[in-house]
Amino acid sequence: MIAPLSIPSPDYAWQVWEIPIFGWTTLNIHTYALCILLGIILAVAITSRRLTKRGAEPGIVVDIALWAVPLGIIGARLYHVLTHPGDYFYEGANVWNPFQPGAIWNIWEGGNAIFGALIGGAVGAWIGCRSTGIRFWSFADALAPGLLVAQAAGRLGNWFNHELFGLPTDLPWGLEIESSNPAWPQGLEPGTLFHPTFLYEIVWNLVGVAVILFLERRLNLRWGRAFAIYLIWYGTGRAFLESIRVDPSEMFLGVRSNVWAAWAAVVLGIVILLVQRRRHTGAEPSVYVPGREWAGPDAEVDSDDIESDSDSLDDGVEGENEPGTTAATSPGRSATA
Repeated sequence: MIAPLSIPSPDYAWQVWEIPIFGWTTLNIHTYALCILLGIILAVAITSRRLTKRGAEPGIVVDIALWAVPLGIIGARLYHVLTHPGDYFYEGANVWNPFQPGAIWNIWEGGNAIFGALIGGAVGAWIGCRSTGIRFWSFADALAPGLLVAQAAGRLGNWFNHELFGLPTDLPWGLEIESSNPAWPQGLEPGTLFHPTFLYEIVWNLVGVAVILFLERRLNLRWGRAFAIYLIWYGTGRAFLESIRVDPSEMFLGVRSNVWAAWAAVVLGIVILLVQRRRHTGAEPSVYVPGREWAGPDAEVDSDDIESDSDSLDDGVEGENEPGTTAATSPGRSATA
């Protein structure tokens, strides 16, 4: 018997939108892909607003996103394939042909790992920041809440795909899954409800947005500290949620590979907090590296006449001055404090 508050899975017809093209072919648009696209748009919009308020040129986030988004998608897919090799590499499998189901390229079928997206996206963001003159850590801090919003939107795609659900549960808000689902645990009776891990992660991520914004009002969460909070928050929640999911995953020393990755995110976040707290005690003078500042009429920074730390984690990327040197200025540009 289905609980009155149980969460139904969407009809399979909602997974793909078939759009006729000139009457001779059909364009298939997957809802999973639309959820990811929505998340990307929200993250770019939120990050752009936050970075512009801190003195960046309006729209410059798009220049960074042109690097970060494609590399993030590539990293997400590669990470998933490498951590789920049994799903793609077996006798008779279609590994390479994207026009047939099951190919490693078919991201619209699901299977995009956020930890791979973070790695690939970080590389792309670093390249984009180098080309635009934006400090990498300034961009990462502006991105932190938008990234959680994007991940929340992306989790809706798992719901539409009937995937990545949790262990069986008697809770009234259990998720309804059809017994013919490939991930259905053997031995369970039809009608069994499962933990809606997609919903748990959506709630966890949105609460994380509120936590970051709250801490930013009371603490100096610049120089990568807001992004560090993101890593700690997301990694903590993901480690728990990953442990109650029923989907198969590669194990290492008896622990899921994604749990290891979640723990690594938490450790990395703590390291960033400790290192940046030691290296940067002052306010962030500008979101631009010295000499690359935007000279727009409305450009503003959050702090004026505040000296930055001379010992920088971002040497070579952030372009901070060494002790005893001054930043060169040019007409139309202001020196960084």
